[in-house]
This record gives sequence, structure tokens and C-alpha cells, in this order.
Amino acid sequence: MADVHDKATRSKNMRAIATRDTAIEKRLASLLTEQGVSFRVQDAALPGRPDFVVDEYQCVIFTHGCFWHRHTCYLFKTPATRTDFWLDKIGKNVVRDERDREKLQVLGWRVLIVWECALRGREKLDNEALSERVIEWICGGGASAQIDTQGIHLL
Repeated sequence: MADVHDKATRSKNMRAIATRDTAIEKRLASLLTEQGVSFRVQDAALPGRPDFVVDEYQCVIFTHGCFWHRHTCYLFKTPATRTDFWLDKIGKNVVRDERDREKLQVLGWRVLIVWECALRGREKLDNEALSERVIEWICGGGASAQIDTQGIHLL
């Protein structure tokens, strides 16, 4: 199946995809603020430029889009066009994510990944459930983890 847009239009559409202050980042920032958690955003000095840095607890939080980071949930669908291109691109994202997580852990940071499906969509967690999981992990001092619609899982 051919792309419905010409190359210039597709390029314009792709450039418009936000890399910061996304809806899922704004929701998580709001929940952290409501819980009284102090954080910094998008620290370029750290591997992977974490979305949130919580210095007090030596942890960082990434909000990962389920498509761009290949989460195994209902929000990820293999593209019907240019499939090889997209799977290669997304595969490189996954490899980079793992490399950045390992670098952060070597530097002494704990890493939390909050998946898009936990933050938006038909199966998203409500604010209370999401806040509870995030705060429990931040304050618990445990290993790196991820949160999706099924709960919290250690990495």
C-alpha cells in the first residue's frame, strides 16, 4: 500500500511530532507536582535525556510512546506501509533505550519507564492508581522498573 501523502507532506507531518511537553509528559508532570515531587525535565547531560529527573531519590523517569518504543500493547501496530523501514527505525530506538538505561544505572540512577498506554487510551490507569505506583517506586528505592496498564514490573 502506497503512502497517502507525498514526500514533502509526510516529512512535514513527521517534523510536527513533539519530542517534549507531550500530552503524556504533561499528565505525568501534573501527577508528580500534585504529590509534591520536585523534578527537573529533559536533562541533556544524562544519557537518553530523561523526561523527568528526581534528584532527591536519584531516579529518572521516561515516558515512552508505545509505537516509537515498541511496547507489546494494543497501541502498537506494525505499519502497513514501508514496514521494513519502520521496524528498523523502531528497533534502533529500542536498542538505544536499553543502552541509555544501562548507562544511567552505571552512573547510579534508577530508571522508571511509564508507557503511553498507562497514561492515555481506553486502558489507561486512573490518576490515583498511576500516582500510587509512581510514588511507591520513587520512594521505595528499588530497582529500575516500568509501568503499563498491567501494573509495575522490574526491569
